[in-house]
Amino acid sequence: MKNIFIGVLIFTLGQIIAWFQVNGQFVSKWAKEHPFWMALLLGFPIGYSYIYATKFITLGFDGDIWPARLIGFATGIISFAFLTYLLLNESLTLKTVLTLALATTIVLIQVLWK
Repeated sequence: MKNIFIGVLIFTLGQIIAWFQVNGQFVSKWAKEHPFWMALLLGFPIGYSYIYATKFITLGFDGDIWPARLIGFATGIISFAFLTYLLLNESLTLKTVLTLALATTIVLIQVLWK
């Protein structure tokens, strides 16, 4: 369970960095004017975090890789929704709330279903 927890934390960190890489253009003039540097400077930590998150989650699931993919997807959906709400003031519609519930359900199924 420890490896899964570490993997989820690393995936979440990577997803947050990815959000700023892709959507920084909407919150920062510098990011909007320097997409090359955003890609260069943030691409490495994003890729590195995804590699290690996948490693830890796969270890936590005795070598199964599907849970890592689904947990990575769900952490991306959840972090995207909250960062978009907090930093871009986009409200959480019923559709978004239901999507978040589904993403949370995916994570819970992967973590709790043995």
